[in-house]
Amino acid sequence: MVIASETSDRTMRWSLQALSFTSGGRDIAIERFSAPYAGAQPAVLLLHGADGLQAGRHYHLAAQVVATAGYHAFLLHYLDRTGERRASYSEIGRNFPGWAETVGDALSFVQQQNGVDPKRLAVIGTSLGGGLALSVAAHDLRVRALVTYFGFLPDAVRHSAKRLPPTLVLHGARDTMVPVSNAHAIRTLLERLQTAHEVHVYPDQGHSFQGLAQLDAANRTAAFLRRHL
Repeated sequence: MVIASETSDRTMRWSLQALSFTSGGRDIAIERFSAPYAGAQPAVLLLHGADGLQAGRHYHLAAQVVATAGYHAFLLHYLDRTGERRASYSEIGRNFPGWAETVGDALSFVQQQNGVDPKRLAVIGTSLGGGLALSVAAHDLRVRALVTYFGFLPDAVRHSAKRLPPTLVLHGARDTMVPVSNAHAIRTLLERLQTAHEVHVYPDQGHSFQGLAQLDAANRTAAFLRRHL
């Protein structure tokens, strides 16, 4: 484990550590946004989209919100596995298994961190990260709750999943990158598996949430995590 830097924000009351672990022979960066509470707390692993973490601070802001709500938030740089800053769309199919393996390794890393309750882990995935989250949660019993923001349903999960944890699906009806049909397909799968779930489609939103929809999605996520984690 490598600690590269540490910062804090007295207003938000979270603290940040830059850490790393090894997966597939590569060094993988992971940022920890610690909850401002003593004792063992649940942890949430956040998976960004294909745009990567260089596209803006929105993923970091999301991690800060999760940490302030009382969870240790871990923002995973899973593209380090393939040496990319953003995912190459033509290579997603080939790289997907390696990224999924890195997500599993990240869960093991998170379980070992001080202050984390190893039996209370959740994953929040956005777009490509949502597909990865579904793929890993379908076979990794350590994932107690799953949230996907405009994520896609991988074919392997659609056809062979035997279980999924309680799942929250948030999607925009006007999404042209990951069509809303994915949200409906995930709902069908969750119903077949008899998994506790919530699916909410925003009629006026595309492949990101803006304005009141963004706030509503954050509130739904917070309420979902409180119920299931």
